[in-house]
Amino acid sequence: MDKDRIAESAKDFAGKVESTVGHMARDATDAAVSYAKDAYESSGNTVRSGQQAVAKTVQENPLGALLVAAGIGFALALLLTRPPRRPPPRWRYYG
Repeated sequence: MDKDRIAESAKDFAGKVESTVGHMARDATDAAVSYAKDAYESSGNTVRSGQQAVAKTVQENPLGALLVAAGIGFALALLLTRPPRRPPPRWRYYG
């Protein structure tokens, strides 16, 4: 009888732990979904404000914006071009 009560108590405890973990996971999932929805909904405002800030900066300092754009283009050109591949040297052994 004692073994049955111990086994039943262990099963009851395991069920409570499983239920608690399930609730925690559900709460975490709900929070993540809510955060993702908020980020998605506010992303348009963030992009618009960023575009406005860039446009204002370019209008205030067009020469600086041109130099920055030229520097970025130059850096990309250096990164994207590479020297032509040369075939590996052929070693000849004269023995």
